Amino acid sequence: MPTNSQRCEKVRPQDVCPQEVLMAQGKGCHGTARTRAHAGAVSRLGFPDVSLRNSPFHSDLWLFFTVLNWLLYCGRALVIIMCPVEWCPLNRPSPADYIHLASNLCTALLLLKITQQSPKTLPHSAMQLSIIIFAMGTSMHLVGDSVTQRLILSGYQLHLPLRENPVIQNVTPTTLISSFELVSYYDEGLGHVMWGVPFLLILFLYFTGCFTHSKEDRSMPFSAWLLLGPSALLYWYVITEGQIFILFTFTLFAMASMVVQQRPRGLGLNSNGLFLLSSFSSAMGLVVLWAAVLWRDPVLRKRYPGVMYVPRPGAFYTLHFLNTHSTVGPDIAE
Repeated sequence: MPTNSQRCEKVRPQDVCPQEVLMAQGKGCHGTARTRAHAGAVSRLGFPDVSLRNSPFHSDLWLFFTVLNWLLYCGRALVIIMCPVEWCPLNRPSPADYIHLASNLCTALLLLKITQQSPKTLPHSAMQLSIIIFAMGTSMHLVGDSVTQRLILSGYQLHLPLRENPVIQNVTPTTLISSFELVSYYDEGLGHVMWGVPFLLILFLYFTGCFTHSKEDRSMPFSAWLLLGPSALLYWYVITEGQIFILFTFTLFAMASMVVQQRPRGLGLNSNGLFLLSSFSSAMGLVVLWAAVLWRDPVLRKRYPGVMYVPRPGAFYTLHFLNTHSTVGPDIAE
């Protein structure tokens, strides 16, 4: 009479599906327990699968991201006013420069934390490369901004092109003007692109994982509404002062397009996705309002020509509130 062990069928290892083994161990495709009840939720844009888990609103993450950037990135402008550069040796970093350095480090760490809090697994190599490029771009911006603040002491005016500034026209020999143009290119050209692209790319990739089938999660909590205003103002300042309006517009368009694409599949934004999209949309409205108010300013229109007219708050400040015609300290030509 056959025993129970003899009645059992022998199962060869090659006959067992690897996904069944992972599910039996309580692990999904990315090493965490997940329910794959909706197989039609796979994105066809080349992005990883959207997460079907209920992701709570990351109030602590968005609060730190908003407050730290306001205190460091935006507060640096107040430090420049309250503690002018001429109070410190001009050949050494000023307090505003140290705050700028701290802002770069904290923002990079917060972006890394955002990638870790994503409901789906983001490509690690792309995220690490983005953080590295972001750090390089902010470093260029730090050096260029520090040099610009010292030029302002000698009469440099942000609302004028570099070669039209009287202090630059008086520089001898004239070949030094090309050196200042190179510093300006690293700051306002290459530097802004190198920190703007990774910054928006990381936020967009995080956004691609903020979709859910649960209708209960498709609303923002009260804490998200409280952070919406400061977050929108932060993005407005980053867009206008960083001159990344075109990059921001493409990012917002890509977000809206993805929402439209996922809607027929029964997927909607969770609280984090709604907060990010609402912050970006509100910031876009503030940028349009800012440009409309200053549309007839002849000096700023000449400084920022074209249809994409987004003047910098720093240029507006030096034009209407700062007397840059009196030279302080040694002449730059010396």
